[in-house]
Amino acid sequence: MTLRCDKQTVGKRLLAAFREAGAEEVAPDILLPAESLLDLYGEDIRARAYVTSDPIRGEMMLRPDFTVPVVQAHMENGAEPARYCYLGEVFRKQDMGDTRPETPRDNEYLQAGFELFSHETGADAEVFALFYRLLSPYGARAETGDMGLLLDAVRGLPLPAPRRDALLHHIWRAGRFQQLLIRFSAETRPRDFPQSAASWTGLRSATEMQARIDRLQADAGSPPLPAVWTERLKRLFAVRAPASEAVVMLRELALEWPEIAGAVERIAIRFDKIARAGVAPEQVVFDASHGRTTMEYYDGFTFSFMAGDRGWPPIASGGRYDALTSVLGKGRRIPAVGGIIRPGLLAELEAA
Repeated sequence: MTLRCDKQTVGKRLLAAFREAGAEEVAPDILLPAESLLDLYGEDIRARAYVTSDPIRGEMMLRPDFTVPVVQAHMENGAEPARYCYLGEVFRKQDMGDTRPETPRDNEYLQAGFELFSHETGADAEVFALFYRLLSPYGARAETGDMGLLLDAVRGLPLPAPRRDALLHHIWRAGRFQQLLIRFSAETRPRDFPQSAASWTGLRSATEMQARIDRLQADAGSPPLPAVWTERLKRLFAVRAPASEAVVMLRELALEWPEIAGAVERIAIRFDKIARAGVAPEQVVFDASHGRTTMEYYDGFTFSFMAGDRGWPPIASGGRYDALTSVLGKGRRIPAVGGIIRPGLLAELEAA
């Protein structure tokens, strides 16, 4: 019980800091309609969230995060700039593949969060600097990335649109992305689909199956991706250094890869703004692969704060999610950036 009081105390302290930064406190429902979450995440969310059925409201989920309901509420009623903060429980199923006893995998844990909807160019720096000031007393290590850089890199590959779209779709799934990259880098041969009197469509219609066959046959004629591009991707994904050094590395790569030049300059400008907000860039790591496996709806700047070498998940994480506002806003799009902190982990650090 003492630990829970500590969590709440830390959470309320964070919430007060967010309010002082100009945020309006909101309290989204704990039970959310499953439809929007399934549309956003796909069926994979069922493996991580708690799903139930209501005879009137239909399929529902215990709140897996705050960002989606906050964005939905803002897109319906909000004007920008707008700042929101919240404190409450989220619910996630245990990861059965991780059996390390030192890794916290609570089914239910407390989140404190801050979301900023704004067209202002300094929004990323504002949110990051706020989190940095709150977490630096804990000795947290700051790491950042930029999904926009990776998305621009893939868009710049000399590939047919269907192959490029497949890589973009799986960029957050590193294993699947690598499998596709290997396949697209090799020669492909037309496949033979012999006629059969037996049923061959399964649960799909014959029209759907024929369309799939046509796509596979068309793809078989695509030339392989030249090795120079896989090498450039490898170099890009491997960039990890203090921010000032990373920008130099990225600018050198952009000389060979003009399609990423715009993203690289946006990253450089962002770190200039972060420095003006009081955070020294040499204290911040830039990792080009940051966020690829854990931050699926972020499409720009990403960040996380780690607690040393404890093997914990990030004590805080966040980033830019402009595309999410377009999906949930039914075409209306507002630039947005935010993040969450886990007060329970901060309480453990305070008690250590």
